[in-house]
Amino acid sequence: MPSSSYNSGSTNTTGSSSSSSVSIISKCTVFPDKPSVIKSLKLSVSDLPMLSCHYIQKGVLLSQPPLPTDTLIPLLKLSLSKTLSHFPPLAGRLTTDSHGHPHILCNDSGVEFRHATATQHHVDQILLPNCDVHPSFKTFFAFDTTVSYLGHTHPIAAVQVTELADGVFIGCTVNHAVVDGTSFWNFFNTFAEVTKGVSKATSPPDFSRENVFISPVVLPLPAGGPAVTFSGDEPLRERIVHFSRDAILKMKFKANNPLWNSDLNDSVIYANGNGKVNLKPKSEISSFQSLCATLWRAVTRARNFGDATKTTTFRMAVNCRHRLDPKVDPLYFGNLIQSIPTVASVGELLSHDLSWAANQLHQNVVAHDNATVRRGVKDWETLPKLFPLGNFDGAMITMGSSPRFPMYNNDFGWGRPLAVRSGKANKFDGKISAFPGRDGGGSVDLEVVLAPQTMACLELDQEFMQYVS
Repeated sequence: MPSSSYNSGSTNTTGSSSSSSVSIISKCTVFPDKPSVIKSLKLSVSDLPMLSCHYIQKGVLLSQPPLPTDTLIPLLKLSLSKTLSHFPPLAGRLTTDSHGHPHILCNDSGVEFRHATATQHHVDQILLPNCDVHPSFKTFFAFDTTVSYLGHTHPIAAVQVTELADGVFIGCTVNHAVVDGTSFWNFFNTFAEVTKGVSKATSPPDFSRENVFISPVVLPLPAGGPAVTFSGDEPLRERIVHFSRDAILKMKFKANNPLWNSDLNDSVIYANGNGKVNLKPKSEISSFQSLCATLWRAVTRARNFGDATKTTTFRMAVNCRHRLDPKVDPLYFGNLIQSIPTVASVGELLSHDLSWAANQLHQNVVAHDNATVRRGVKDWETLPKLFPLGNFDGAMITMGSSPRFPMYNNDFGWGRPLAVRSGKANKFDGKISAFPGRDGGGSVDLEVVLAPQTMACLELDQEFMQYVS
Protein backbone atom coordinates (compact mmCIF):
# COMPACT_ATOMS: atom_id res chain seq x y z
CA MET A 1 0.00 0.00 0.00
CA PRO A 2 1.39 3.47 -0.84
CA SER A 3 2.63 5.51 2.09
CA SER A 4 0.40 8.46 1.26
CA SER A 5 -3.32 8.27 1.99
CA TYR A 6 -4.17 9.12 -1.60
CA ASN A 7 -2.46 9.16 -4.93
CA SER A 8 -1.25 12.69 -5.48
CA GLY A 9 -0.19 11.88 -9.00
CA SER A 10 -3.46 13.01 -10.53
CA THR A 11 -4.15 12.48 -14.17
CA ASN A 12 -4.83 15.88 -15.71
CA THR A 13 -7.56 15.60 -18.32
CA THR A 14 -8.62 19.16 -18.90
CA GLY A 15 -10.54 18.19 -21.99
CA SER A 16 -14.23 17.38 -21.74
CA SER A 17 -15.53 14.15 -20.30
CA SER A 18 -18.03 11.96 -22.13
CA SER A 19 -20.57 14.74 -21.63
CA SER A 20 -19.87 18.31 -22.72
CA SER A 21 -21.56 19.41 -19.51
CA VAL A 22 -18.59 18.47 -17.32
CA SER A 23 -14.84 18.80 -17.61
CA ILE A 24 -12.75 16.33 -15.62
CA ILE A 25 -9.84 18.22 -14.07
CA SER A 26 -8.15 15.27 -12.37
CA LYS A 27 -8.54 11.66 -11.34
CA CYS A 28 -6.70 9.80 -8.61
CA THR A 29 -7.01 6.85 -6.26
CA VAL A 30 -7.73 7.53 -2.59
CA PHE A 31 -6.57 4.89 -0.12
CA PRO A 32 -7.64 4.31 3.50
CA ASP A 33 -5.40 6.13 5.95
CA LYS A 34 -5.11 2.93 8.01
CA PRO A 35 -4.74 -0.65 6.79
CA SER A 36 -7.83 -2.84 7.00
CA VAL A 37 -8.09 -5.34 9.84
CA ILE A 38 -10.88 -7.14 7.94
CA LYS A 39 -9.67 -9.70 5.43
CA SER A 40 -12.81 -10.49 3.46
CA LEU A 41 -16.61 -10.47 3.68
CA LYS A 42 -18.76 -13.09 1.99
CA LEU A 43 -21.61 -11.81 -0.18
CA SER A 44 -25.00 -12.74 1.23
CA VAL A 45 -28.26 -13.97 -0.29
CA SER A 46 -29.29 -10.30 -0.41
CA ASP A 47 -25.98 -9.13 -1.94
CA LEU A 48 -25.62 -11.72 -4.68
CA PRO A 49 -28.78 -10.88 -6.70
CA MET A 50 -27.49 -7.30 -7.02
CA LEU A 51 -24.49 -8.38 -9.09
CA SER A 52 -26.59 -7.66 -12.21
CA CYS A 53 -27.62 -4.15 -11.02
CA HIS A 54 -25.77 -0.94 -11.75
CA TYR A 55 -23.70 0.70 -9.06
CA ILE A 56 -25.79 3.01 -6.84
CA GLN A 57 -25.36 6.70 -7.79
CA LYS A 58 -26.57 9.29 -5.28
CA GLY A 59 -25.25 12.73 -4.43
CA VAL A 60 -25.91 16.06 -2.80
CA LEU A 61 -25.97 19.59 -4.20
CA LEU A 62 -24.33 22.05 -1.80
CA SER A 63 -23.98 25.82 -1.74
CA GLN A 64 -20.70 27.51 -2.59
CA PRO A 65 -17.99 26.33 -0.16
CA PRO A 66 -16.12 29.03 1.78
CA LEU A 67 -12.85 27.41 0.69
CA PRO A 68 -10.78 27.89 -2.45
CA THR A 69 -10.49 24.90 -4.76
CA ASP A 70 -6.88 24.20 -3.86
CA THR A 71 -7.97 23.79 -0.24
CA LEU A 72 -11.34 22.09 -0.77
CA ILE A 73 -10.19 19.22 -2.99
CA PRO A 74 -7.28 18.09 -0.75
CA LEU A 75 -9.60 18.36 2.27
CA LEU A 76 -12.19 16.08 0.65
CA LYS A 77 -9.52 13.58 -0.39
CA LEU A 78 -8.09 13.47 3.11
CA SER A 79 -11.49 13.08 4.79
CA LEU A 80 -12.45 10.37 2.27
CA SER A 81 -9.23 8.56 3.15
CA LYS A 82 -10.13 8.69 6.85
CA THR A 83 -13.69 7.60 6.13
CA LEU A 84 -12.50 4.55 4.20
CA SER A 85 -10.72 3.36 7.34
CA HIS A 86 -14.19 3.06 8.90
CA PHE A 87 -15.50 1.33 5.74
CA PRO A 88 -12.60 -0.85 4.50
CA PRO A 89 -14.79 -3.01 2.20
CA LEU A 90 -15.38 0.05 0.00
CA ALA A 91 -11.65 0.26 -0.67
CA GLY A 92 -11.46 -3.40 -1.67
CA ARG A 93 -12.40 -5.47 -4.71
CA LEU A 94 -14.71 -8.39 -5.39
CA THR A 95 -13.17 -11.82 -5.73
CA THR A 96 -14.72 -15.24 -6.35
CA ASP A 97 -13.21 -18.24 -4.59
CA SER A 98 -12.62 -21.68 -6.07
CA HIS A 99 -16.06 -22.84 -4.89
CA GLY A 100 -17.85 -20.02 -6.72
CA HIS A 101 -18.58 -17.83 -3.67
CA PRO A 102 -18.01 -14.09 -4.28
CA HIS A 103 -16.38 -12.15 -1.44
CA ILE A 104 -15.30 -8.58 -0.81
CA LEU A 105 -11.53 -8.68 -0.49
CA CYS A 106 -10.59 -5.83 1.87
CA ASN A 107 -7.17 -5.25 0.33
CA ASP A 108 -6.98 -1.43 0.54
CA SER A 109 -6.92 -1.03 -3.25
CA GLY A 110 -8.66 2.33 -2.86
CA VAL A 111 -11.51 4.21 -4.53
CA GLU A 112 -11.55 6.53 -7.52
CA PHE A 113 -11.74 10.27 -6.84
CA ARG A 114 -12.61 12.74 -9.60
CA HIS A 115 -12.45 16.51 -9.52
CA ALA A 116 -14.63 18.08 -12.20
CA THR A 117 -16.05 21.45 -13.17
CA ALA A 118 -19.33 22.52 -14.74
CA THR A 119 -19.13 26.24 -14.06
CA GLN A 120 -21.62 27.06 -16.80
CA HIS A 121 -24.33 25.79 -14.43
CA HIS A 122 -25.88 27.87 -11.64
CA VAL A 123 -27.80 26.26 -8.79
CA ASP A 124 -31.05 28.10 -9.48
CA GLN A 125 -30.89 27.11 -13.15
CA ILE A 126 -30.65 23.36 -12.48
CA LEU A 127 -33.16 23.32 -9.60
CA LEU A 128 -36.08 24.84 -11.48
CA PRO A 129 -39.39 23.81 -9.86
CA ASN A 130 -42.05 21.83 -11.75
CA CYS A 131 -39.61 20.74 -14.43
CA ASP A 132 -37.98 17.49 -15.42
CA VAL A 133 -34.71 16.75 -13.62
CA HIS A 134 -31.96 18.79 -15.26
CA PRO A 135 -29.79 16.53 -17.48
CA SER A 136 -26.60 17.93 -15.97
CA PHE A 137 -27.08 15.84 -12.83
CA LYS A 138 -26.45 12.67 -14.83
CA THR A 139 -22.94 13.92 -15.58
CA PHE A 140 -21.96 14.41 -11.94
CA PHE A 141 -21.18 10.74 -11.25
CA ALA A 142 -18.46 8.23 -12.08
CA PHE A 143 -18.96 4.70 -13.43
CA ASP A 144 -22.10 5.24 -15.52
CA THR A 145 -23.97 2.00 -16.29
CA THR A 146 -21.29 -0.08 -14.55
CA VAL A 147 -22.68 -3.48 -13.54
CA SER A 148 -21.89 -4.46 -9.95
CA TYR A 149 -20.23 -7.74 -11.00
CA LEU A 150 -17.45 -5.58 -12.46
CA GLY A 151 -16.32 -4.86 -8.91
CA HIS A 152 -13.98 -7.77 -9.58
CA THR A 153 -11.89 -5.40 -11.71
CA HIS A 154 -13.23 -1.90 -10.93
CA PRO A 155 -13.06 0.05 -7.67
CA ILE A 156 -16.03 -0.71 -5.44
CA ALA A 157 -16.67 3.01 -4.95
CA ALA A 158 -15.98 6.36 -6.59
CA VAL A 159 -16.50 9.98 -5.58
CA GLN A 160 -16.87 12.84 -8.04
CA VAL A 161 -16.73 16.44 -6.81
CA THR A 162 -18.11 18.82 -9.44
CA GLU A 163 -17.70 22.56 -9.02
CA LEU A 164 -20.57 24.68 -10.35
CA ALA A 165 -20.71 28.45 -10.84
CA ASP A 166 -22.13 28.96 -7.34
CA GLY A 167 -22.11 25.57 -5.68
CA VAL A 168 -20.66 22.08 -5.63
CA PHE A 169 -22.09 18.61 -6.21
CA ILE A 170 -20.64 15.61 -4.36
CA GLY A 171 -21.67 12.39 -6.06
CA CYS A 172 -20.94 8.92 -4.68
CA THR A 173 -21.08 5.76 -6.77
CA VAL A 174 -20.98 2.46 -4.87
CA ASN A 175 -21.30 -1.17 -5.91
CA HIS A 176 -24.87 -2.39 -5.26
CA ALA A 177 -23.72 -5.92 -4.39
CA VAL A 178 -21.74 -4.37 -1.53
CA VAL A 179 -24.24 -1.86 -0.10
CA ASP A 180 -27.96 -1.19 0.12
CA GLY A 181 -29.40 2.24 0.86
CA THR A 182 -28.87 1.93 4.62
CA SER A 183 -25.16 1.18 4.23
CA PHE A 184 -24.71 3.70 1.41
CA TRP A 185 -26.04 6.63 3.43
CA ASN A 186 -24.14 5.60 6.54
CA PHE A 187 -20.96 5.89 4.46
CA PHE A 188 -22.05 9.21 2.93
CA ASN A 189 -23.02 10.66 6.33
CA THR A 190 -19.68 9.59 7.81
CA PHE A 191 -17.80 11.18 4.90
CA ALA A 192 -19.58 14.47 5.61
CA GLU A 193 -18.95 14.21 9.36
CA VAL A 194 -15.24 13.60 8.91
CA THR A 195 -14.95 16.50 6.45
CA LYS A 196 -16.66 18.75 8.98
CA GLY A 197 -14.13 17.74 11.62
CA VAL A 198 -15.71 14.91 13.61
CA SER A 199 -12.80 12.80 14.83
CA LYS A 200 -14.72 9.57 15.47
CA ALA A 201 -17.52 8.06 13.37
CA THR A 202 -20.82 8.40 15.23
CA SER A 203 -22.40 5.41 13.45
CA PRO A 204 -19.71 2.74 12.97
CA PRO A 205 -20.86 -0.01 10.58
CA ASP A 206 -21.35 -3.59 11.71
CA PHE A 207 -19.39 -6.05 9.54
CA SER A 208 -20.67 -9.26 11.12
CA ARG A 209 -21.68 -12.08 8.80
CA GLU A 210 -23.70 -14.17 11.24
CA ASN A 211 -27.29 -14.24 10.04
CA VAL A 212 -29.59 -16.35 7.90
CA PHE A 213 -28.63 -14.43 4.74
CA ILE A 214 -25.11 -15.93 4.79
CA SER A 215 -25.56 -19.08 2.72
CA PRO A 216 -23.44 -21.90 1.31
CA VAL A 217 -25.49 -21.87 -1.91
CA VAL A 218 -23.65 -20.81 -5.07
CA LEU A 219 -25.31 -18.43 -7.54
CA PRO A 220 -24.63 -19.67 -11.11
CA LEU A 221 -23.34 -16.81 -13.26
CA PRO A 222 -22.65 -16.61 -16.99
CA ALA A 223 -19.08 -16.47 -18.20
CA GLY A 224 -17.83 -12.92 -17.94
CA GLY A 225 -20.57 -11.98 -15.51
CA PRO A 226 -24.22 -10.95 -15.81
CA ALA A 227 -25.77 -8.03 -17.66
CA VAL A 228 -28.53 -5.78 -16.33
CA THR A 229 -32.04 -7.20 -16.69
CA PHE A 230 -33.57 -4.14 -18.41
CA SER A 231 -32.71 -2.57 -21.77
CA GLY A 232 -31.79 0.93 -20.63
CA ASP A 233 -32.47 2.22 -24.14
CA GLU A 234 -36.10 3.34 -23.90
CA PRO A 235 -36.94 7.08 -23.84
CA LEU A 236 -37.68 8.28 -20.32
CA ARG A 237 -38.69 11.37 -18.42
CA GLU A 238 -37.71 12.01 -14.83
CA ARG A 239 -39.24 14.39 -12.30
CA ILE A 240 -38.88 15.13 -8.61
CA VAL A 241 -42.41 15.29 -7.23
CA HIS A 242 -42.75 16.96 -3.82
CA PHE A 243 -45.39 16.12 -1.24
CA SER A 244 -45.76 18.29 1.86
CA ARG A 245 -46.49 16.82 5.26
CA ASP A 246 -50.07 18.11 5.08
CA ALA A 247 -50.67 16.49 1.68
CA ILE A 248 -49.34 13.16 2.91
CA LEU A 249 -51.51 13.34 6.03
CA LYS A 250 -54.55 13.88 3.78
CA MET A 251 -53.67 10.76 1.80
CA LYS A 252 -53.12 8.82 5.01
CA PHE A 253 -56.50 9.91 6.35
CA LYS A 254 -58.26 8.81 3.16
CA ALA A 255 -56.41 5.50 3.19
CA ASN A 256 -57.41 4.78 6.77
CA ASN A 257 -60.97 6.08 6.52
CA PRO A 258 -62.98 4.64 3.62
CA LEU A 259 -66.10 6.08 5.27
CA TRP A 260 -65.62 9.12 7.40
CA ASN A 261 -67.29 12.06 9.06
CA SER A 262 -65.12 15.13 9.46
CA ASP A 263 -66.58 15.78 12.94
CA LEU A 264 -65.32 12.45 14.26
CA ASN A 265 -61.60 13.26 13.95
CA ASP A 266 -59.67 10.02 14.38
CA SER A 267 -62.62 7.64 14.26
CA VAL A 268 -64.31 5.91 11.35
CA ILE A 269 -68.01 5.19 10.91
CA TYR A 270 -68.80 1.57 10.11
CA ALA A 271 -72.26 0.00 9.82
CA ASN A 272 -72.53 -3.35 11.57
CA GLY A 273 -74.71 -6.25 10.53
CA ASN A 274 -77.71 -4.92 12.47
CA GLY A 275 -77.65 -1.63 10.67
CA LYS A 276 -76.25 0.19 13.71
CA VAL A 277 -73.33 2.56 13.42
CA ASN A 278 -70.15 1.79 15.37
CA LEU A 279 -66.96 3.78 15.80
CA LYS A 280 -63.80 1.90 14.91
CA PRO A 281 -60.27 3.20 15.52
CA LYS A 282 -58.17 4.06 12.52
CA SER A 283 -56.07 1.26 11.10
CA GLU A 284 -52.32 1.44 10.89
CA ILE A 285 -51.81 2.10 7.18
CA SER A 286 -48.71 4.28 7.16
CA SER A 287 -48.14 7.61 5.49
CA PHE A 288 -45.69 6.07 3.05
CA GLN A 289 -48.02 3.19 2.15
CA SER A 290 -50.76 5.75 1.51
CA LEU A 291 -48.44 7.74 -0.77
CA CYS A 292 -47.37 4.58 -2.61
CA ALA A 293 -51.00 3.57 -3.17
CA THR A 294 -51.83 7.03 -4.54
CA LEU A 295 -48.91 6.78 -6.96
CA TRP A 296 -49.74 3.20 -7.99
CA ARG A 297 -53.29 4.13 -8.93
CA ALA A 298 -52.25 7.34 -10.72
CA VAL A 299 -49.50 5.74 -12.82
CA THR A 300 -51.83 2.87 -13.73
CA ARG A 301 -54.45 5.40 -14.90
CA ALA A 302 -51.79 7.28 -16.84
CA ARG A 303 -50.65 4.13 -18.62
CA ASN A 304 -54.18 3.89 -20.02
CA PHE A 305 -54.49 0.11 -20.30
CA GLY A 306 -57.40 -1.06 -22.39
CA ASP A 307 -57.57 -4.43 -20.65
CA ALA A 308 -59.03 -4.30 -17.13
CA THR A 309 -57.84 -7.86 -16.49
CA LYS A 310 -54.17 -6.97 -17.03
CA THR A 311 -52.04 -7.52 -13.93
CA THR A 312 -50.20 -4.58 -12.42
CA THR A 313 -47.45 -4.97 -9.82
CA PHE A 314 -46.14 -2.55 -7.19
CA ARG A 315 -42.79 -3.74 -5.86
CA MET A 316 -41.31 -2.31 -2.64
CA ALA A 317 -37.87 -2.90 -1.13
CA VAL A 318 -38.00 -3.55 2.62
CA ASN A 319 -35.22 -3.47 5.20
CA CYS A 320 -34.94 -6.86 6.92
CA ARG A 321 -32.56 -5.85 9.73
CA HIS A 322 -35.33 -5.28 12.26
CA ARG A 323 -37.61 -7.97 10.85
CA LEU A 324 -35.35 -10.89 11.72
CA ASP A 325 -35.45 -12.62 15.10
CA PRO A 326 -32.93 -12.09 16.55
CA LYS A 327 -32.68 -8.60 15.06
CA VAL A 328 -29.63 -7.62 13.04
CA ASP A 329 -27.67 -4.51 13.95
CA PRO A 330 -29.34 -1.45 12.30
CA LEU A 331 -25.92 -0.50 10.88
CA TYR A 332 -25.18 -3.94 9.44
CA PHE A 333 -22.97 -3.32 6.40
CA GLY A 334 -24.17 -4.81 3.14
CA ASN A 335 -27.53 -5.53 1.57
CA LEU A 336 -30.17 -6.83 3.92
CA ILE A 337 -33.28 -6.14 1.89
CA GLN A 338 -36.03 -8.12 0.21
CA SER A 339 -38.57 -7.15 -2.41
CA ILE A 340 -42.32 -7.29 -1.71
CA PRO A 341 -44.54 -7.47 -4.80
CA THR A 342 -48.20 -6.49 -4.48
CA VAL A 343 -50.35 -7.59 -7.42
CA ALA A 344 -53.80 -6.54 -8.61
CA SER A 345 -55.68 -6.39 -11.87
CA VAL A 346 -56.01 -2.95 -13.44
CA GLY A 347 -59.77 -3.19 -12.99
CA GLU A 348 -59.50 -4.04 -9.28
CA LEU A 349 -57.02 -1.27 -8.57
CA LEU A 350 -58.95 1.48 -10.35
CA SER A 351 -62.49 0.47 -9.41
CA HIS A 352 -61.70 0.50 -5.70
CA ASP A 353 -60.76 3.59 -3.70
CA LEU A 354 -57.39 4.62 -2.26
CA SER A 355 -58.09 2.76 0.97
CA TRP A 356 -58.32 -0.58 -0.86
CA ALA A 357 -55.01 -0.12 -2.70
CA ALA A 358 -53.24 1.13 0.43
CA ASN A 359 -54.52 -1.83 2.42
CA GLN A 360 -53.14 -4.28 -0.17
CA LEU A 361 -49.68 -2.74 0.29
CA HIS A 362 -50.09 -2.49 4.06
CA GLN A 363 -51.07 -6.13 4.54
CA ASN A 364 -48.08 -7.32 2.52
CA VAL A 365 -45.67 -5.19 4.54
CA VAL A 366 -47.16 -6.28 7.87
CA ALA A 367 -46.97 -9.93 6.83
CA HIS A 368 -43.26 -9.63 6.02
CA ASP A 369 -42.09 -10.86 9.42
CA ASN A 370 -39.24 -13.06 10.59
CA ALA A 371 -40.83 -16.21 9.17
CA THR A 372 -41.48 -14.56 5.79
CA VAL A 373 -37.93 -13.24 5.58
CA ARG A 374 -36.50 -16.67 6.33
CA ARG A 375 -38.85 -18.29 3.82
CA GLY A 376 -37.62 -15.83 1.20
CA VAL A 377 -34.03 -16.88 1.89
CA LYS A 378 -34.97 -20.57 1.58
CA ASP A 379 -36.83 -19.91 -1.67
CA TRP A 380 -33.74 -18.19 -3.09
CA GLU A 381 -31.50 -21.06 -1.99
CA THR A 382 -33.82 -23.49 -3.79
CA LEU A 383 -33.64 -21.41 -6.97
CA PRO A 384 -30.76 -18.90 -6.76
CA LYS A 385 -31.16 -16.07 -9.24
CA LEU A 386 -30.27 -12.47 -10.00
CA PHE A 387 -32.67 -9.68 -9.07
CA PRO A 388 -35.10 -9.09 -11.98
CA LEU A 389 -34.96 -5.30 -12.12
CA GLY A 390 -37.15 -3.72 -14.79
CA ASN A 391 -40.67 -3.25 -16.14
CA PHE A 392 -41.17 -6.47 -18.04
CA ASP A 393 -44.88 -6.28 -18.85
CA GLY A 394 -45.34 -2.50 -19.03
CA ALA A 395 -47.44 -2.46 -15.86
CA MET A 396 -44.85 -2.60 -13.10
CA ILE A 397 -43.70 0.01 -10.57
CA THR A 398 -40.57 -0.48 -8.47
CA MET A 399 -40.16 1.68 -5.36
CA GLY A 400 -36.62 2.04 -4.06
CA SER A 401 -34.72 4.09 -1.52
CA SER A 402 -36.59 5.49 1.52
CA PRO A 403 -37.70 8.83 2.98
CA ARG A 404 -36.22 7.56 6.25
CA PHE A 405 -32.66 7.65 4.91
CA PRO A 406 -30.70 10.61 6.39
CA MET A 407 -29.91 12.15 3.02
CA TYR A 408 -29.91 15.73 4.28
CA ASN A 409 -27.64 14.91 7.24
CA ASN A 410 -24.69 15.67 5.03
CA ASP A 411 -23.22 18.96 6.20
CA PHE A 412 -19.63 18.96 4.97
CA GLY A 413 -18.94 22.10 6.97
CA TRP A 414 -20.82 24.82 5.11
CA GLY A 415 -24.51 23.86 5.43
CA ARG A 416 -27.08 21.20 4.65
CA PRO A 417 -27.61 20.03 1.07
CA LEU A 418 -29.82 22.09 -1.21
CA ALA A 419 -31.01 18.95 -2.99
CA VAL A 420 -30.42 15.22 -3.40
CA ARG A 421 -30.14 13.75 -6.88
CA SER A 422 -29.21 10.45 -8.53
CA GLY A 423 -27.37 9.48 -11.70
CA LYS A 424 -28.18 7.29 -14.69
CA ALA A 425 -28.02 4.02 -12.77
CA ASN A 426 -30.92 1.55 -12.67
CA LYS A 427 -33.41 3.81 -14.45
CA PHE A 428 -36.38 2.39 -16.39
CA ASP A 429 -40.07 3.09 -16.92
CA GLY A 430 -41.74 2.75 -13.52
CA LYS A 431 -38.64 3.15 -11.33
CA ILE A 432 -39.45 5.37 -8.35
CA SER A 433 -37.07 6.46 -5.59
CA ALA A 434 -38.25 8.01 -2.33
CA PHE A 435 -36.26 10.80 -0.68
CA PRO A 436 -37.05 12.84 2.43
CA GLY A 437 -38.20 16.35 1.59
CA ARG A 438 -35.62 19.00 2.34
CA ASP A 439 -38.06 20.85 4.59
CA GLY A 440 -38.39 17.74 6.79
CA GLY A 441 -41.38 17.22 9.03
CA GLY A 442 -42.58 14.18 7.11
CA SER A 443 -42.47 15.72 3.64
CA VAL A 444 -41.37 13.39 0.83
CA ASP A 445 -39.84 13.77 -2.62
CA LEU A 446 -40.43 11.05 -5.18
CA GLU A 447 -38.01 10.69 -8.06
CA VAL A 448 -40.42 9.45 -10.72
CA VAL A 449 -39.09 7.86 -13.93
CA LEU A 450 -41.69 7.10 -16.60
CA ALA A 451 -42.19 6.76 -20.32
CA PRO A 452 -42.79 10.26 -21.78
CA GLN A 453 -46.46 9.68 -22.66
CA THR A 454 -47.18 8.24 -19.21
CA MET A 455 -45.51 11.21 -17.51
CA ALA A 456 -47.54 13.62 -19.63
CA CYS A 457 -50.78 11.90 -18.57
CA LEU A 458 -49.71 11.82 -14.93
CA GLU A 459 -49.16 15.58 -14.99
CA LEU A 460 -52.80 16.01 -16.06
CA ASP A 461 -54.18 13.66 -13.40
CA GLN A 462 -55.99 15.95 -10.96
CA GLU A 463 -56.62 13.20 -8.42
CA PHE A 464 -52.84 12.83 -8.12
CA MET A 465 -51.66 16.39 -8.77
CA GLN A 466 -53.88 17.87 -6.05
CA TYR A 467 -51.34 16.51 -3.55
CA VAL A 468 -48.24 17.76 -5.36
CA SER A 469 -46.59 21.02 -4.31
